[in-house]
Amino acid sequence: MKKSKTDLRVKIILMLFIGILLLYGVFLSVTIISGGEASYSGSSSQVQVVVEAARGEILDRNGVTLVSNRQGNSIEFNAALFPPQSKQQERNRIIAALIELCESKNEKWIDNLPLTYDENGNLTYTEGRETDIANLKKKNMLNLNPYATADNCLDALIELYSLEEYDRAEARKIASVLYEMWRTGYSVSTPYTFAEDVSNETISIIKEKSDFFKGVEASVDTYREFYDGTLAPHIVGITGAISSDEYDSRQKELEEKKNSGNYSQEELENLDRNAYTLTDYVGKFGIESAMEDTLRGEKGVKTISVDAGGAVTSSYTVIPKQGDTVVLTLDAGLQRVAQNALQARILELTKNSANSELDAAGAVVVLDVNTGEVLASASYPSYNLTEYYQNYNSLLKAKGSPLINRVLQSSYEPGSTMKLSTALAGLETGVIDKQTKFYCSSVFQYFDVTFGCLSAHGELNVVTALEKSCNIYFYNVAEQLGIDVMNDYSSKLGLGQKTGVELNESAGILAGRAYRESIGSTWQMGDTIQAAIGQSDNLFTIIQLANYGATIANNGTRYKCHYVKYIMSADHDEILYEAKPEAVERTGISQSSIDIVKEGMLAVTTTGSCRTAFAGITEKVGAKTGTSQVKKIVNGKTLEGNNGLNVSFAPFDNPEIAIAVIIENVDSGTATATVAADIYDYYFSTKNQISTSQPSNQLLR
Repeated sequence: MKKSKTDLRVKIILMLFIGILLLYGVFLSVTIISGGEASYSGSSSQVQVVVEAARGEILDRNGVTLVSNRQGNSIEFNAALFPPQSKQQERNRIIAALIELCESKNEKWIDNLPLTYDENGNLTYTEGRETDIANLKKKNMLNLNPYATADNCLDALIELYSLEEYDRAEARKIASVLYEMWRTGYSVSTPYTFAEDVSNETISIIKEKSDFFKGVEASVDTYREFYDGTLAPHIVGITGAISSDEYDSRQKELEEKKNSGNYSQEELENLDRNAYTLTDYVGKFGIESAMEDTLRGEKGVKTISVDAGGAVTSSYTVIPKQGDTVVLTLDAGLQRVAQNALQARILELTKNSANSELDAAGAVVVLDVNTGEVLASASYPSYNLTEYYQNYNSLLKAKGSPLINRVLQSSYEPGSTMKLSTALAGLETGVIDKQTKFYCSSVFQYFDVTFGCLSAHGELNVVTALEKSCNIYFYNVAEQLGIDVMNDYSSKLGLGQKTGVELNESAGILAGRAYRESIGSTWQMGDTIQAAIGQSDNLFTIIQLANYGATIANNGTRYKCHYVKYIMSADHDEILYEAKPEAVERTGISQSSIDIVKEGMLAVTTTGSCRTAFAGITEKVGAKTGTSQVKKIVNGKTLEGNNGLNVSFAPFDNPEIAIAVIIENVDSGTATATVAADIYDYYFSTKNQISTSQPSNQLLR
């Protein structure tokens, strides 16, 4: 039964193929590789081929190119010259020879078949490719049961494509190409791309053997090129072949768009022409994904004609339009300094840490306090975008999870950085004023629960309590405020909320009744005491903490954070979009309350725990440290470590930037201050300099 279905499928596809040839005539092409010339008699014919547009560039705020395009060779199969399915064995021999050639030259050929040999030589399904695996088994392909094994799939592919003469490993490779040709709609008007970005040497070898490599042609395509693949990789992002799920989602979006609007025939043709195909590349994460519609550009149409004498001509019916240029808020120089400072400090602390079994990691983000622009955004461990796909499996398993963007996706217990919010709530409600004092004996008794402080600080006011980070002072404030009032101010300051950036970010958790109810639990009075100093359920992202610091720095306006500064035309002649500062919240917190809290933050850097780290900075800095204890199970053992946090801003008297730093598992918040200090040192030493890399028609910050 299965054999007859396969034969029928082959016959149907063959008939369709013959029909296409009859429709378009014998389509001959003179190319870089085949270069052949043939004569035939008959009427002229035409075929229209959709041409991809070059992707838009990504620049930093000063015009430094972060991602651009370069030209390179790809190897394609031209359906008019490549052996048809009726000559399957010849097809197989050509494909097998191409695979052998590419692998001998360390060239990557496109291998998307979701069947993989594991380290023990067993054929398995590729992890994370469930949709592709299901499509492989579908009735219109292999017609296998859902529970069919990977070996069952390969058996069916070998039978379908007559690969019995090859060993199973080689048959799997050839089948991968043939399956992908079918999956992507290979036809006269849709060539199949076998390999991308191949060397001139490989192209020359194929050209020399053009009699054997029938229909194998070269085309010149554009490829993404990174200024420095290690610079802000989590933010810049990368492109990759569209997945089945992404394709289905884009098709659904297209249909919904067409059904929701009253489009002219020309507009509908444009929509269809620019529809995603299974051969397209899309942004996978970062700005490449978030700005996909902007960067992608508009496809063109090339009409290729063959006259009665066999002469081939081509012309653009629709010229492809390169994608627009995205200008980021990032400063490439500041970004590099932030990355280096973070890495150096983490490695230094790790070297001296007693908990070497815990993975050291961290993040830092720098914001413009008056606009919400992200000037630098670094996560450690990191990676190189130029080696992303090559090293993907090892990156997935690497210590410290380098693929995670800790600035946006990781949430942390804020520790004592939370005391800034508690202080503002107390001052604004009149629970305390600048002169209000509480006595710290290092112990705070709350009903039958005892809470502690690291030292017996004696009598303190709010300024000295912030400087010394006294828990007891803020326990007293929280007892009078209650969690609902505390959270009102925390919410105004943006804690437990997304900041509005273009990339995927975590909302974090603001500890309180609402969260406890959402998980089916109850808020207890003792939780309020802990929440006041950044414990309990509080979990915030580093970008939230930076924006929290920025809101205090600019005297109470919380801005929407963003990574995109401008969108420009591909030729850089026209600004199509410019991000304006967007005030999300005007907190209404009084200047007097903010000034008192700022005074406490200044004390942290002048007489407090961060005085040494910031001693060499030319401008005064306001800061607050935080330390939170973490427990992790490693190799069956429970290990304890400290997360160190630091929120700061400068210049103190006229703030420009705010910085938040987290270093996981190795030390206290004070230890992170040197990261911020290195960033301030660079920022203030260079802010009046004009970048020498500034191109024409670019706007400076």
